[in-house]
Amino acid sequence: MEDTPLHFKTLTELGGLIRSKQVSPVEVTEAMLQRIEDYDGRYKSYATVMADHAMAAARAAELEIIAGRYLCTLHGIPIAVKDLCFTSGVPTMGGSGAMRDHIPTFDATVVSKLESAGAVLLGKLNLTEGAMAGYHPDFQIPVNPWDSERWSGASSSGSGVATAAGLCFGSLGSDTGGSIRFPAAACGIVGLKPTWGRVSRYGVLALADSLDHVGPMTRSTADAAVMLQVIAGQDFMDPTSLPAPVPDMLEGLGQGVRGVRIGLDRRYVEEDIDPELAQAVLAGVKVMEGLGAEIIEVRVPDMDDYVAAWNVLCSTEAAAAHQATYPSQRDDYGPWFRGWLDLGASKTGVDYAGANNVRAACNGLLRNVFENIDVLACPSMTTPPGRVKPQELYGPMGERDSLTWGRFTVPFDFNGAPTLSLPCGLNSDGLPLSLQFVGKHLGEALLCRLGNAYEQATQWHNLRPNV
Repeated sequence: MEDTPLHFKTLTELGGLIRSKQVSPVEVTEAMLQRIEDYDGRYKSYATVMADHAMAAARAAELEIIAGRYLCTLHGIPIAVKDLCFTSGVPTMGGSGAMRDHIPTFDATVVSKLESAGAVLLGKLNLTEGAMAGYHPDFQIPVNPWDSERWSGASSSGSGVATAAGLCFGSLGSDTGGSIRFPAAACGIVGLKPTWGRVSRYGVLALADSLDHVGPMTRSTADAAVMLQVIAGQDFMDPTSLPAPVPDMLEGLGQGVRGVRIGLDRRYVEEDIDPELAQAVLAGVKVMEGLGAEIIEVRVPDMDDYVAAWNVLCSTEAAAAHQATYPSQRDDYGPWFRGWLDLGASKTGVDYAGANNVRAACNGLLRNVFENIDVLACPSMTTPPGRVKPQELYGPMGERDSLTWGRFTVPFDFNGAPTLSLPCGLNSDGLPLSLQFVGKHLGEALLCRLGNAYEQATQWHNLRPNV
């Protein structure tokens, strides 16, 4: 990929160039800041550009590398984070009118870990209000670089757009009901949702604490592995973070997939799913079989009725997370998220307990599915990114009869399993399609092996929008 423009190189490719001193962190950061200035007026992915901060970090990284103190693949690499992640002295607004003046005095653990690894933080990325589904009218909606009239993918939309459009080399997103996987799928990039608790949430604005995951969004699986390696691990500031040791995510990346047991339920993949998407997912599974993976037929139970409990769990936990500003600043919220908080506040403890019981039952069903497999293959979404108008996304909340949109995402937020979403094709309209692998708890290294093997055998991850 020597002819790939600098801004579209993968994080790992750029890391090799920086380590060998073929390019400098200062040059790359200057180029990225200029690209953001030139293009982000159209794509609207950044809430805050931290130009002075980025240049200072780039100069420091350059001096360290020249002095022989190279830290890791992220050293000197310009990245960005979803504007849920606290950054000391820099606004962290969460896309919310109630938080527009919020300036933290400390960094989120994920931010401090990235910067300790030498990453260059370009800025904070736009998102839906409170990381839910609708945008506050005072905030911009990130524009899908594949088609400006198409959905850019729920709350981590800025992360998906910036990464896909070459406005950063990797980003952080969060996922409560699908918000790493939806924008990864919609924007044609890789999204890795780690096991719940694998990555600290300290200093990350919550939507629903028991469902929130923080993870990388990148242009290759290897890039996602690099970022996860840095941000994963126990954090005593987050008592829900897991004490399990973090394996070397890169060590086995090239070991292939021979003998890996991949579960497939064709009905789950094909029923009520866009046909081109289903075909691409099945073709992706066929690729894995050709690489030596063992494809095992499984039966995934109908989980749509269980998924409906997500509304109760997420809205009530959101109301709890926003107690400092809701309902006291209710009018500062936009119409969509205000309605979501109102919904949560209207629920009773009995409602929440009932929904939590449904969640537990769903988790039990999934344990049975995974009994004889290592990973499950399925789509990341039910359709390619659909057409959407700004007035729909600015709210108010719409009525929904079901949560079928969350069929391939919500169950794996319920049980906290790790997932990897990968580009697996383009449909007849030239829009990206996405394959998802769901792993067992703490199975991120295996997911990265699968994703890397798939990318070595295909070219879908090399496709870029015309930006």
